[in-house]
Amino acid sequence: MHKLVDFPLLAFVVCLALLSLAAWIGASIVRGRRPINEDSREQFGTVLAATLTLLGLIIGFSFSMALGRYDQRKNYEEAEANAIGTEYLRVDFLPAADAAAVRLLLKNYLDQRVLFYITRDLAKLREVRDHTVLLQQQLWTAVRVPAAAQPSPTLALVVSGMNDVLNSEGYTQAAWWNRIPTAAWMLLIAIAILGNLMVGYSGKEKSQLSMRFVLPLIVSIAVFLIADIDSARGGMIRVSPQNLLSLLDSLR
Repeated sequence: MHKLVDFPLLAFVVCLALLSLAAWIGASIVRGRRPINEDSREQFGTVLAATLTLLGLIIGFSFSMALGRYDQRKNYEEAEANAIGTEYLRVDFLPAADAAAVRLLLKNYLDQRVLFYITRDLAKLREVRDHTVLLQQQLWTAVRVPAAAQPSPTLALVVSGMNDVLNSEGYTQAAWWNRIPTAAWMLLIAIAILGNLMVGYSGKEKSQLSMRFVLPLIVSIAVFLIADIDSARGGMIRVSPQNLLSLLDSLR
């Protein structure tokens, strides 16, 4: 499901087709075989209203989940920039040669972190990931060796800052993996299909066109927006590494 959500426009088209088909089946097939008699129309209307209300609640909760995850990605980008910037200043406590080496590594590491946010190509992203892991190992070694050679509270502060830099990347990656659960997407789509089927079944001949198109379109737009926010790379609404870029400019 997440592979489909990674392409919000495709998700919109697929959702619109499914919901329109459900409304058409309800209006043309189900109602043709077993039309609603007037005695049960009121009860059916109550069930339909409850179903659409449930659909609205699920859409609202899904949007809230997607927005919360988007905010989390933004917050971790800011925290990551702060951790790297702080450690860049703390390396002054290292011997001059070690400090210069760590600064160079931090600049290269910062370049890779910016690429992580702006890269969409999966092959390129794997290269960024591999290079990031290599730089993390080099950074940790670069501060561990002098700190072990001359233990002191100031060098311990440098090691602690590097630990924050490495941890912040892990928190960021976890936030990007934190998506709306597949079960929630399946529930939303199932209720949407059932709701459109019931709307098509309950509609009258004069309102068939609007019933078959308007509600599926509205729900599909909502699904598109939720998928766009939930997709960290495939959507139009993405986290821009503004803090990392600003830090990169200041270091240069």
